Amino acid sequence: MVQIQFLLLFSRQGKLRLQKWYVAHPEKMKKKITRELVTSVLARKPKMCSFIEWKDLKIVYKRYASLYFCCAVEKEDNELLTLEVIHRYVELLDKYFGSVCELDIIFNFEKAYFILDEFLLAGEVQETSKKNVLKAIAAQDVMQEEETPQGFFEDHGLG
Repeated sequence: MVQIQFLLLFSRQGKLRLQKWYVAHPEKMKKKITRELVTSVLARKPKMCSFIEWKDLKIVYKRYASLYFCCAVEKEDNELLTLEVIHRYVELLDKYFGSVCELDIIFNFEKAYFILDEFLLAGEVQETSKKNVLKAIAAQDVMQEEETPQGFFEDHGLG
């Protein structure tokens, strides 16, 4: 199984859109790592290999449209399995948003994190079934709708 250290999502312009750290680092170190990796990945040519040996880790990335999905794993971990994990996350985002784009991530980042948290736990795949992940997200959506501020105001005779 793959043990993901962290996952970064960033645009072709180098803007960080989503980050999930499964190993503790000080904030300053996270910024330094992010800056280094974004620069390294964006500097690579499209036909180059999607694996980079970086420090004591292996960086596996894939570009989908205008977004780069980048994972750091142990050197011994399987790169192809990591690419599959990235692809499954993109499939989940696509299914939820209906052809996901950068704006979906920007304006619905909490949903992107919810989906990631249902899919990965502590850097390892928790749920392989797309159907089960999306079912859990749908249940969260229902709960969130039930807790809307509008409902609160109506309940108190203010709406």
